[in-house]
Amino acid sequence: MNADQRLFSERFPRASAYHPDWVLAGVSGGANPLWLAEWLAEALDLKAGLRVLDLGCGRAMSSVFLHREFGVQVWATDLWFSARENLQRIRDAGALDGVFPIHADARSLPFAAEFFDAIVSIDSYFYYGTDDHYLNYLARLVKPGGQVGIAGAGMMSEMDGPIPEHLGQWWDQDLPWCLHSAPWWRRHWEKTGILDVEVADSLPDGWKLWRDWLKLVAPDNVTEMQALEDDAGRNLGYVRAVGRRRPDAQLSEPVVSVPMEYTKQPLLRGSA
Repeated sequence: MNADQRLFSERFPRASAYHPDWVLAGVSGGANPLWLAEWLAEALDLKAGLRVLDLGCGRAMSSVFLHREFGVQVWATDLWFSARENLQRIRDAGALDGVFPIHADARSLPFAAEFFDAIVSIDSYFYYGTDDHYLNYLARLVKPGGQVGIAGAGMMSEMDGPIPEHLGQWWDQDLPWCLHSAPWWRRHWEKTGILDVEVADSLPDGWKLWRDWLKLVAPDNVTEMQALEDDAGRNLGYVRAVGRRRPDAQLSEPVVSVPMEYTKQPLLRGSA
């Protein structure tokens, strides 16, 4: 195969402009972050100068992409991958003026309330966002009217019955249990009253893109690739959801400590 054709896709013209060696050198998960970032951006109102939190950014490739393509300022935030390495990647991409690497846990973010115009998460939100309380915590960081958008691996519908036999070996791993469908994410967000959900859908033939990415970055992962092949999009693929923070949403401050004052009391009845 001609090296220039690797990762080329007419579906993703912006992502296809990036050198495959650069993309492959920054692998951090089971999805091409540029493909998913481009797909998600189609449903976002991104304009030059807006402040964007890229949560769970991995090696910051999606952050560089969003900055270069849309002129937004991006806080590239991740727990597992080194902010120092990400800084080097950002510098080499000529993006130091608009991409800022942060090392932080998604449940302990060092940002002021309403600091961001938008929050995105590429193929990582399912690790922490299934918690019923998490959206309240995260949405505080985006301005009223700002968007929250996620894209990543998911289900075409919820797995309510037994796991299909062809997925059994792969499903034995920990990850699949946190994957959900686009309708599930819509319900998960709408029930809080925090966001007006604008988009919740799946990517046509997303399973093929998932499989093709694995062939390049993890050719030894035969179990997952075989599961995708056998499933052929019946259950597995890519999903996205985009919601806008409602101006009237009442968000509570997270409880980080409970102030108390100890008063000594008798331990047993009849004692002084």
